[in-house]
Parts: sequence; structure tokens; C-alpha cells
Amino acid sequence: MTPRADDPGWSRLLAAARRSLERTGGSLDGAVSLAGPTDAERLVVIGVTGAHRSATSDRLTVRLGDLDAYLRGAFGAGLAEVVATGGPLRDRPGEAKREAVARDAVVSVARECRHASAAWYADWLDGLRRDGGLTRVVRTGLDFAAVVRVLDALPAGDEPMPVFADRVLHDTKALTDGALRGLVLRALAVWQGTPAPTNTEQERALWEAVGVVPDDLASQVLVLNVPASGGLVGSWLDQARLAGVPMRVTLHQLRLAPLVVSCPAVFVCENPAVLRAAAAILGASSRPLVCTEGVSSAAVHALLRCAPGAEIRWRNDFDWTGVRLTTAALRRYPNAVPWRMTGAHYRPAAASGPALVGAPTDTPWDPPLADAMREAGRAVMEERLLDVLIDDLR
Repeated sequence: MTPRADDPGWSRLLAAARRSLERTGGSLDGAVSLAGPTDAERLVVIGVTGAHRSATSDRLTVRLGDLDAYLRGAFGAGLAEVVATGGPLRDRPGEAKREAVARDAVVSVARECRHASAAWYADWLDGLRRDGGLTRVVRTGLDFAAVVRVLDALPAGDEPMPVFADRVLHDTKALTDGALRGLVLRALAVWQGTPAPTNTEQERALWEAVGVVPDDLASQVLVLNVPASGGLVGSWLDQARLAGVPMRVTLHQLRLAPLVVSCPAVFVCENPAVLRAAAAILGASSRPLVCTEGVSSAAVHALLRCAPGAEIRWRNDFDWTGVRLTTAALRRYPNAVPWRMTGAHYRPAAASGPALVGAPTDTPWDPPLADAMREAGRAVMEERLLDVLIDDLR
């Protein structure tokens, strides 16, 4: 009968031998050691090696070849057979080679994506390589081609998530949760230049930034004094305008009936504090104001599409995320212009404030702005410009 893995004299020795065999693909060329050996372990090692070992020894070493030869002579079974009684041995070098081949296959699939030449896509893929994400894809058997199909289909056109998932993946719930959703969201965060989402609201904002709407009731826009007509929502907005009362409108409501916004200009800010101040100070005399509350929701874009003849005067906080959002808005809307988003507006307010974080970016509408932000290294929130913003809205 071969030694048992739970035998006090053999258990640690066989466990160490098993680890070595698995690590080397079954090689008997190495040796294993036992630190702080017990008397039972010392007697086993003496029997295996045929050499006396002092009771005061603090480490005992046994060559695997000697251990294999001893087991074959004493029990008729080699080392690999003995340790395999506790379960099949793993071939870790073989597993590593197979995983490397599988990772290469995943990368080949990734390179077929239509975004493959984009810098953000390369950064995302490099991140998966560095932190073991590609290995996890291989080990879990995730269909990486599905991730690529989703990214290929983005940006979408403010499409409900179940409809989008059914169109792209033939499963309305494919993006509800799970590893596929997590990988796509990680890619979207790099694409949009934002940290990885940590809550439902941040995830919603990321999806909506690329035209997928997880929930048309959760997608909202905060407005003040927007003159509108058309259906129930149009009448609500116009009544609120006459009273100078802020309103929050959902994407679901905006889709109830055709809406028309009639005004020469719509101002867009990032922070609710600006809209709140405009409502308190100017009331019904404030110019039309839309608040994005960070990343623009699908509801924001749906409302602005209802004002095709209006100039959109857009601004965000003076931080790297804010200027990225402004860049995206100016690209999205041909009738958009920056609203107090230049180096001349930034510099006087940049003497103090929180440190800029994240990767710097250019400001193509006003290159000196990016230069000034790099030089000062400070973020300037909209609240610091509140007086001049209110004057513009007066």
C-alpha cells in the first residue's frame, strides 16, 4: 500500500513533490525541502535517502529522483502515480502554452474590430493584457467575438438596451450583467476618457454616451425656461418657462409626442448649481438653460435635437473630463459653440482649486486653454464663474 497523503510523515513531502511535478510538467530533476521537520518526517527522509539526519536539522531536502526510486522499490509505484491518488496532476507548463495560444486567438479576434486603429482601443486591449484580463477571458470561455460585435455596433442611435442587445447579440438580456457587460463597460470608460464605473448611474452615463439607453425613465434632463410646443411635455415645458420653474424631463416623456423648441440659443451647463442660481436670481427672465449633470444623457441629446435652429452654447467644468465632454459636444452639434470655455476665461480663476487629475487632452476650439490648464494644474468648477454665467443668462 503506497503512502497516504494524510500520513504525518509523508503528507508535506508528497504535497511539495506534487507542486514541483505540476510546476515542471512532471520533471524529476529537482528537489523538495521541508522546513522545521517533525520526527516522523525525519524518519521518512532517512528511509528515502538512506542517510542519517540529525534531530536538530531545521530543513531536510530530498531529490525527486531519489523519492521516485524509493517509492518504486518499496511500493511498486512511481512518485507521479503516488501523488496522483489525491487527484490528477496538472501540467502547468502545458496549460500556460495552451493559454498563450488562446490569448493570441483572442487578440486576433480583437484586431478585427472596426475601432482597432483607435488609440483608446489599443489602450483598452493593453490594459487587458497587463492585468490578466485576457487570461480571464480564456479561462472563463467568454465569447470575445461578442464583445467585438458590441463595440463594432457603437455608437448607436439612442437605442434601448434590450433592442440593441437583440439586434447585435440576438439576446435581449445579453448586456444586463455578467462578464460581457463588464468588458464592454471597461472599453467604454477608456473610449470616453473616464474612470471605470463604480455604480449604476455611472454605468448608465457610459452607455448613453455611446447611444445605448439602459432605461428611458432613468435618462433625464434638467431644464430651465425652454420654450417648447408639442404634446403634453411641450405644454409642461412652456408653462414652467412662464413661471421660471426648473423641470426634470425623462427620455420616455420626450418620446411621447413630437416636440419643437423655438429659440435662437440654448445654453448648456454641467452643474445643477448654475441652473439653480439662474432660477433663483433670474426666474422667468433667464435665457433657456439645459443642465447635463455631468456626461450628457440620451435625454439631453433628445431635447437638443428638438431645437435644430438654435445655437447651442456649451460649457463644462475646466477639468480634463470637462474639456473632453465639450470637445465631444462640439463635434456632435454643428450649431454648437463654446460658452466661456477659453484660456482667457480659465486663467483668472485658476489661482486655486483642486488639482487636475486624469490624462491631459487638447482643446481644439482654443488651444491656449489646454496650455493654460497644463501650466496651472488646477481645475476650475463652473460655480467659480457663477457671476459671469448669470450675466450671460440675464
